[in-house]
Amino acid sequence: MKKLSVILSIIFFSSAIAGQPQRIVSLSPNLTEIAFALDLGDKVVGVSNNCDWPAEAKTKTKIGSFWQPNTEAIIALKPDLVVCETFIEQKEVAETLKRAGLNVVTLRFEHIDELFDAIIKIGQVADCEQKARLLAADINDRLNQIRAKVSSAPKVKVLWAVQTEPLRVAGVNTFVNEILALAGGQNTITATPDQYPSIGTEVILTSDAEVIIQSAMGTEVIARQQEAAEKFWGRFANIPAVKNKRIYVIDSDTALRLGPRLSQGALSLAKLLHPDINLMAGDK
Repeated sequence: MKKLSVILSIIFFSSAIAGQPQRIVSLSPNLTEIAFALDLGDKVVGVSNNCDWPAEAKTKTKIGSFWQPNTEAIIALKPDLVVCETFIEQKEVAETLKRAGLNVVTLRFEHIDELFDAIIKIGQVADCEQKARLLAADINDRLNQIRAKVSSAPKVKVLWAVQTEPLRVAGVNTFVNEILALAGGQNTITATPDQYPSIGTEVILTSDAEVIIQSAMGTEVIARQQEAAEKFWGRFANIPAVKNKRIYVIDSDTALRLGPRLSQGALSLAKLLHPDINLMAGDK
């Protein structure tokens, strides 16, 4: 009976609110960034442990990790809007929350176009659609500026490692491949069954990569990860990227997070791939 009364009180609480949500819970870092970019930060009452931007997001109540949200912790916050993603762990939590009567919006994040769709959808459910459309248009404009700047330059062959132990790289059917192409790069990995395939020495040696990008992992400072990356890739001395010292460890939160800072990540990547091109016009 106690559980039932809690659920009924939540249903009543949620249905009583009209217009813009007053208590928002976000289960993903990119969704949290979108909420803050839409000036909804003061309405956000709970976020995942992985939500670290902007700084204010770190002060919000934590409701579990990105991969393992805590259903009870979410319900306890009495949100009138919960935003989450479509992968299985969050989808299962979403279904439980819906059965409890909560207003849940589930969004897919695998490609750049889906970022714009997600921003607009959040704007619609949060009663700020015009602001959301302006935000989506602004991000798109910035990305188009970068794309235009590098469009006439030769494509730079890039091997993008998402981890080294074991070694896994970004394949062609990934968001990483999209942002790489936008920034004037060409993935050295051809079509594979896996989005992020594990590769061996032979593939590395025949990649002819001109640049190696490695996603920063964990909380260790990037300078130390850069040093470790140069040591790791140094064994492949015949690869152009190694010969020319074009191995870069980059901040994953900016470059690989499908959120409002995407254009910043794309610009940083374009500068690494095409240092001879003046990209400042796209740097807003």
